[in-house]
Amino acid sequence: MNIADSPQQAILVRPRIYIGDHISIGPGKVDLLRRIGETRSIAAAARSLEIPYKRAWLLLDALNQALGRPVVETSSGGKGGGGATLTPLGRQLVICYGALEERLNAESTAELEALRALVATP
Repeated sequence: MNIADSPQQAILVRPRIYIGDHISIGPGKVDLLRRIGETRSIAAAARSLEIPYKRAWLLLDALNQALGRPVVETSSGGKGGGGATLTPLGRQLVICYGALEERLNAESTAELEALRALVATP
């Protein structure tokens, strides 16, 4: 997906999608969902993204409210410890957003290179 050789040179399209007046899906929420899927923990996902735990909960709550269904299921701690997993809706959201992001970047190579040329340093 990257059109650059190194992360420092990377230039990517990271879309924010608005569906109606109440649903906003963007890179922050999707990155949080991806990390929850990887770590199986909201706290660990928040730490890895360097955002406060409360912010992570607010992002998840905003998605849950907007979509009318949960994107993450949680289990309480205890002897085996708690955890979090993506619901089928949460997994589908990550997949669809990822496909859109990949396609936008693949289809906009010329425009992204033109933007890179505008900010290139001598």
